[in-house]
Amino acid sequence: MSRLIAAAAALLTASCAQTGLSEPAPVSVPAATTPSQEEPFVIAANPPAAKAGQDVLKRGGSAIDAAIAVQAMLSLVEPQSSGLGGGAFLTYLDGASGKLTIYDGRETAPAQASPSMFLGPDGKPLGYRQAVTSGRATGVPGAVGMLAMVHEEHGSLDWSSLFSAAERTAAEGFVISPRLGRFLGLSFPQLDTPDAAAYFGNPDGKRKTTGDRITNPEYADFLRRLAKNGPEALYSGSTAAKIVDKTRSAPLGGRMTIADLAAYKPVKREALCNPYRVYLVCVPPPPSSGVGLLQLLSMLEKTDIATRGPDDPQAWFLFAEASRLMYADRDQYVGDPAFASVPVSGLLEPAYVASRAALIGDKAASPPKAGTPRGAVQAAADQTLEPAGTSHFIVRDAKGNVVSITTTVESIFGSGRMVDGFFLNNQLTDFSFSPVDAEGRPAANAVAPGKRPRSSMTPTILLDSDGKFAGAIGSAGGNSILAYVAKSLVGAIDWDLSMQEALALPNLVARGAGIGGELDKFDPAVLQGLAARGIDLKPGQGEDSGVHAVMIRNGEVDGGFDPRREGVVLVGTGE
Repeated sequence: MSRLIAAAAALLTASCAQTGLSEPAPVSVPAATTPSQEEPFVIAANPPAAKAGQDVLKRGGSAIDAAIAVQAMLSLVEPQSSGLGGGAFLTYLDGASGKLTIYDGRETAPAQASPSMFLGPDGKPLGYRQAVTSGRATGVPGAVGMLAMVHEEHGSLDWSSLFSAAERTAAEGFVISPRLGRFLGLSFPQLDTPDAAAYFGNPDGKRKTTGDRITNPEYADFLRRLAKNGPEALYSGSTAAKIVDKTRSAPLGGRMTIADLAAYKPVKREALCNPYRVYLVCVPPPPSSGVGLLQLLSMLEKTDIATRGPDDPQAWFLFAEASRLMYADRDQYVGDPAFASVPVSGLLEPAYVASRAALIGDKAASPPKAGTPRGAVQAAADQTLEPAGTSHFIVRDAKGNVVSITTTVESIFGSGRMVDGFFLNNQLTDFSFSPVDAEGRPAANAVAPGKRPRSSMTPTILLDSDGKFAGAIGSAGGNSILAYVAKSLVGAIDWDLSMQEALALPNLVARGAGIGGELDKFDPAVLQGLAARGIDLKPGQGEDSGVHAVMIRNGEVDGGFDPRREGVVLVGTGE
């Protein structure tokens, strides 16, 4: 473990030196001695972003103050994953009252959006590569408005003081990290857009790569205006006009207007909570898919997975089959509750969960169909792709306030279209491209004006039996988020692994007919055992997970970051 601490500390020191941030505090990962549960911490997928948040905590900032600084930096140094042109869900725990609140910063479809906007002239759904870079792909950004709402209610420092680290880094430049460099070396349609080509291009015509330095004066200027003027810097004025022009431009121009931006409102929602073992697991309700995570955990609780372990193929078989059942229900029923009837209570009823878990046999069955929970309204099944372009981070301040936030521009580099130095989301491709199925049944996740697309983002907070903070977790990964988070909780809770060990477990994602995983990380005996049970595991996208988590164990902080990314756990304020 000492090598892990040293490596992470070296990465953070180098990254902060590149961006001009102050010297980092020691990196904390699970070890023989860990900090007390009262200490503040920041866990994020990028070292300079985490350090920006820690510096805000050092100045006496609250958890949301630090989260804003983290997001502003992520938008610059991890633009493939999230940004100010995207959206987010945030789960907030008030340290004094113990109250949980969900803040929904999901993007919305423009008022002129139509159910057929992702159908071609032939009436068939557009190809994803065609849709993703289109002007129709972008929803009204929600992250900035949501962060402003939470700051107004729970901030300690002035809004204007939270963007200096990201502004300075944008103006002075940063060195492209290995992860960003790897994505720049791949073939994404977003990287072929004029905006991305210009931003990441070198004078010799080649694309920038790991180790190259990049500046973003346009983003620095936008952050100065955002700090001074608040969220109106995005939702009105020159930036709003640029967003409208950019999204209405060919190919396949969209229908966003200045009025759509001005009308955007984040939504406060009640947390959805359900027990798992000795914990209460709390997630955002629809349009988040948190109900799917809770249902999956409840089904696993009906099995003997806890008596097994990561080397037992039966444990992974149970996980795969329960996942497929959950995804069948999630794909059928979850959508924006303002537009679709989502049977949340029915999906979590113990009798219904037991009936679903009873479908798990000795061998893999055919792809399961959705069940019929109480309150269900028959709808078309949804097969939205929802690629992995997302980030998750967690912040706790000295007063015990906790932020668990999952934030995204949807797929890698969003739509590939940029405004004022940040990428615009392609979030509307999270809607079902087909508004109805062959039988004419409407999809719960069909496009509609003002509607929020279904999301797999599930920023989670765990409470103990006394109602006190016990942990937080979330992940990147598109549709796979639910599997990544559930796997990590099974590892940490059921198999008593350290959080770092749990996050490092191989990923296995089972949805419909597709069952993929990290073949090189599984023991061959596990793969053989799965094959004997009818599961021929195929190579998956496990490298795109980004699980970050923390548990409070015996009064100590057990934090972990996904080793597939460039994450870091910072405990304390660095003083």
